Amino acid sequence: MIKNRKLLFLITIIFSAIIIGFITKSFADEKPKVVVVFKDLNTEYWEILKAGIEKGFKDFDIDGKVLAPRKGTIEEQITILEQVLKEKPEVLIVSPIVPRDIIPTLEKFVTAGIPVMLLDTDDPWTGKTAYIGTDNFDLGKKAGALLASQLQPGDEVALIGGDMSSPVSGDRLKGAKKSLEAAGIEIAAQITELNGSAQNKEAMKTILKNHPTVKGVIASNDITALDALEVLKQHGIKMPVTGADAITEMLKLIEDETIPGTVAQNPYDMGYLSVETAMRVVKGEKVEKTVDSGVDIIIKENAKERQEFLNKILK
Repeated sequence: MIKNRKLLFLITIIFSAIIIGFITKSFADEKPKVVVVFKDLNTEYWEILKAGIEKGFKDFDIDGKVLAPRKGTIEEQITILEQVLKEKPEVLIVSPIVPRDIIPTLEKFVTAGIPVMLLDTDDPWTGKTAYIGTDNFDLGKKAGALLASQLQPGDEVALIGGDMSSPVSGDRLKGAKKSLEAAGIEIAAQITELNGSAQNKEAMKTILKNHPTVKGVIASNDITALDALEVLKQHGIKMPVTGADAITEMLKLIEDETIPGTVAQNPYDMGYLSVETAMRVVKGEKVEKTVDSGVDIIIKENAKERQEFLNKILK
């Protein structure tokens, strides 16, 4: 009887040890959950950014996913965020379409104890854990300096792009103006609040009609720059045009010397850094409020190398 009790006690200890070990291993094997919500996934820029994020998920062993509204509307993004809130991820990374409209929803994450990091588009919102992306004013300054280096003091240029109150397009164009004015370049026209390819092209046509002596263009992004270049080609005009992303089409135009160069964000690095920062947050480490993913100057000498890199990650 005593032997049976000892045997039963030994079996219980062994069984308990197995259960505890299984539970401990289960917790240890559980990956941190990180959700990323984009503005959209319909352009090459966001595809590159997604590739950087997915590389981060793999390297840091994170259970992550990337979501985006199909039509790129604020309402869709809010609906996605409300659903993500129910899933209770460890960290939310979001690129807000219009920060002031999205922040009330992001406040719910903070209330629930879920850190929120802004990606690509910054806002002075105090609830964010960090912003990961480009210093857009600096990007604009570099774009202005690059364009000015290809012109002469007194030459006229045009600025075209999105909302001047935007922390993205607005800051880029403000930065560009600062560099251009410092170099003695005249800003003959500035057309903003543009929305879509048709408006971009119409803006460029208006500039050529009203300011035929313009010798360069700064666009707030590559899509706008490509639309401007298409109009210039139709009119048989060749002049420097800078964008902001150095997507494949812009790189090809630099390689064939249609344009001398452009400036570029680093969306792949931006995506990777956002996941790396999220992992540090999960571990309870202190992170910087701003993680700058940098700006590159792209000219013929380094355009091919950049193109080869994009070919690898977009294949």
